[in-house]
Amino acid sequence: MERTVKIRLFKDHGAYLEAVFAAVNGRNFLIQRGEEVEVPESVAEVLENSFRQQAAADDLVRRIHREAEQ
Repeated sequence: MERTVKIRLFKDHGAYLEAVFAAVNGRNFLIQRGEEVEVPESVAEVLENSFRQQAAADDLVRRIHREAEQ
């Protein structure tokens, strides 16, 4: 059995309102935002990697826009 960890996903009243879907090794999870939930470590890792990649993509888009404006 895999160890679990507690996480809380950011929630607002706009873009970050809906639950987040994650799948790891054929197991599906629907994680509610704004509530502390317990998930397997692998799910927490997948979510963290996803959020990190999204932040990197957002940074790249901002940089490209700034360079295009010059």
